[in-house]
Amino acid sequence: MKSILEYKDYHLFMQDYYDYRKSHGAFSWREFCKLAGFSSPNFLKLVCMGQSKLSMVKIEPVAKAMGLVGYESEYFRQLVIFGNATKDSVKKDAILNMEKIAREHKARVVDSDAFQYYESWKYPVIRELAPMMPGARPRDIAEECKEYVSAEEVRDILAFLVKAGFLQKDGEKIYSQTEKTVIASKESLPIAIRAMHKEMGNMAVRAVDRYNANERFFTGATLGICREAYERIIGEVSDCCRKVVDIANEYKDLDQVYRINFQFFPCSDNVKEEHHA
Repeated sequence: MKSILEYKDYHLFMQDYYDYRKSHGAFSWREFCKLAGFSSPNFLKLVCMGQSKLSMVKIEPVAKAMGLVGYESEYFRQLVIFGNATKDSVKKDAILNMEKIAREHKARVVDSDAFQYYESWKYPVIRELAPMMPGARPRDIAEECKEYVSAEEVRDILAFLVKAGFLQKDGEKIYSQTEKTVIASKESLPIAIRAMHKEMGNMAVRAVDRYNANERFFTGATLGICREAYERIIGEVSDCCRKVVDIANEYKDLDQVYRINFQFFPCSDNVKEEHHA
């Protein structure tokens, strides 16, 4: 059976543990539940199927039933916290704790670079801006940003971007972009990107009054749709976004950093769902 450090879903880990034990001798859900202190003989089966959740007070007994001790037990606790959490902040803390445990025990679980890259507009903007300004000091780069960022922050961000492989240093204060994109686990990346969407959305609100109409472009429509229309529209928007990136990549003599947001969200409930019956 794989090390627990390779898992990001506690339901899957518990199911794999059960399957492993069962394949190596007589083992049942009833026995598993009894070892963990549950009176219901099928409760852990329901947990593994995603039909029930493992409560915080039951994490330790279940971990003990599976023979987890030390860092493995703590890693399992973080798995459960992550799997049960509804708030992004709680999920993020759990993922970073999982990574810390895994790193200390020589295993890579998630890519925390994604969290740092997406935690502020400063990272992607400076990644785009620095190659346009060969020889520029951090203070020079900071002064070109529309939103405030200090020279010290720019210096630290450049160091991170180089270390993480998002920028390449070609000489003294000369940078170029690498082909590397921000990659993380499917669990962590949506959390990181949601934080970026919120921040960039707030910047867009400020841009309405901050810039002249010839410096920014805003448009929108409010419309009624069905699910099929929704799927077609997001497909069109995704294609449009890719085309925008392709257009930008056609040009080499770049002189400014822009952000484009696509937002498509509900303004009403579904009038045909049961709560309206």
